[in-house]
Amino acid sequence: MQISFTFRNADAGDGLKEYVTKKVTKLERYIDKPVEAKVVLSVEKYRNVAEINLIAAKGAIINGKEEAKEMIVAIDTVIDKIERQLKKHKEKIRKHKDTVEKGIAEGLSSISTEGVEEESSYKVVEIRKIILNPMSVDDAILQMEESNNHFVMFRDAASENVSVIYRRDDGNYELIQAAS
Repeated sequence: MQISFTFRNADAGDGLKEYVTKKVTKLERYIDKPVEAKVVLSVEKYRNVAEINLIAAKGAIINGKEEAKEMIVAIDTVIDKIERQLKKHKEKIRKHKDTVEKGIAEGLSSISTEGVEEESSYKVVEIRKIILNPMSVDDAILQMEESNNHFVMFRDAASENVSVIYRRDDGNYELIQAAS
């Protein structure tokens, strides 16, 4: 991590730099590949202000600013504030990732994998979020025909189960229903 320091009306002591560096490097466990940290320490009369801006590799920017009567207290407080923000950001990413992966896993679990050669790497080129409308099988076929889609995912109006219907190569339709 690259840490840049700016001191405004404050002593640029090596002890203070080491203390801030030690505290900021502990934040690396919350972000993937942190790129840059900008630390601004300033003194205005009796107020000591510590400001830290973190810029992560994927564009996440976390800012924190605190003031106290002593510089060490201001640094500790701003580090705690940024740590809370990073935890919240990481949890938000984890929840989003879990819901996307869960939806994909549910959709793929019903597909038969017999006779399919497995490749070493797959690439997801598009992710679509859909609303599962309750409808009958006949309505799903009509919707598929009208929209020229290869398949329709819907909630069966009779059983409330998630279902997928698609046209086979022989012209017939195949219905896949999720087990309840």
